[in-house]
Amino acid sequence: MSIIIDRRLNGKNKSTVNRQRFLQRYRKHIKKAVSEAVNGRSITDVESGSQVTIPSKDLNEPTFRHGQGGKFTHVHPGNKDFIKGDRIKRPPSGGGKGGSGSGQASNSGDGMDEFTFQINHDEFLEYMFDDLELPNLVRKQMMDAQEFNMRQAGYTTDGSPDRLNIVRSLRSAHARRIALSGKDRREIRQLKRELREMEVSPDETDESRAEELRDKIRELNGKLKRLPFIDEFDLKYNNYVKVPSPSNKAVMFCVMDVSGSMTQEIKDMAKRFFILLYLFLQRNYKEIEVVFIRHHTAAKEVDEDDFFYSRETGGTIVSSALELTHETISSRYSPKDWNIYVAQASDGDNWEGDSSVCSKILCNKLMPLVQYFSYVEITDRQHQNLWREYESVQDQHPESFAMQQIKSANDIYPVFRELFLKKTAKAN
Repeated sequence: MSIIIDRRLNGKNKSTVNRQRFLQRYRKHIKKAVSEAVNGRSITDVESGSQVTIPSKDLNEPTFRHGQGGKFTHVHPGNKDFIKGDRIKRPPSGGGKGGSGSGQASNSGDGMDEFTFQINHDEFLEYMFDDLELPNLVRKQMMDAQEFNMRQAGYTTDGSPDRLNIVRSLRSAHARRIALSGKDRREIRQLKRELREMEVSPDETDESRAEELRDKIRELNGKLKRLPFIDEFDLKYNNYVKVPSPSNKAVMFCVMDVSGSMTQEIKDMAKRFFILLYLFLQRNYKEIEVVFIRHHTAAKEVDEDDFFYSRETGGTIVSSALELTHETISSRYSPKDWNIYVAQASDGDNWEGDSSVCSKILCNKLMPLVQYFSYVEITDRQHQNLWREYESVQDQHPESFAMQQIKSANDIYPVFRELFLKKTAKAN
């Protein structure tokens, strides 16, 4: 027996299998590095790869050694500086242990620098969105004729060679041969029995009759051999039919406040939050649509480029965005066919009297239709009137309405993970 081991190297002399094992082993350090990288990056650079540093102390592997067996006695010399119970101070850094710290120069000792390596774009996104999901995603009723599953439905005598069922074909051929040769096989058995009886009693053997029996047996065996092993009639093909499948299509409404109260810093944080959300949706959900809605005093549905880079601004009426969201759902996204999600980002400022209108729209119109509504307030001040109105909505819909506050750029990624963390991960 020969064993072939593939030791071909990938690009830059790195093995893909060994690299994946390495990434799994140091998963905790990589996730921490990814989290720090997301918080410190610009909006346009949030999805590129990253460098990951692993402390040298975590690179050591546990080993087993043979210890000294039996009973033995050690005699240690005393010392002039310490007695039992004294606490020994940590030696100053830079004394020769670990090469990555700061400290004074030393004329002795050795150590090891922290290990740094690069993870690519796909690996970076994998760790960024680990354990995240769209909450309450369910399979909806039968959709239009775009989604079908091929399901086997018996067998047929016509089909393409790639669908040939070998077992069924051989079974059919064997049954055909048995059916067509049954009479001849019975006759052969009878002739052999007669010939055997004649050979047992040589005194009564009729050589001419015996030779006739042998010729008849040879003739019948030749007839059996001429039966084809397999015939076109025997061929059986797997039969497949199209069966419509339930759809888990989803739509995400991204609602962002671009009013005058939103400073450029707040807008940048809101954009970064939505970029994270957009990357998450693109990577994890192939069949999902994203609707972008910007609002000040009036709301407008825009494309991706305008949503992230348009400079339009104005006053603040949040209810206009919620009304437009409801109108869009009613006209294009039936809750019977779609999982509907809404993510809203604002600084919490709203025109006086409009916040109560927002809570009514949410409770009476939107919440019965959506799977999950997440609201992010981006401000380092006290909560605004919109937050207080939304608290009443959360009390009525605790499972499908979530609120979080972002005070600085460092809060964006933790808040994003908190809003879309898998329920099983939260439970653990």
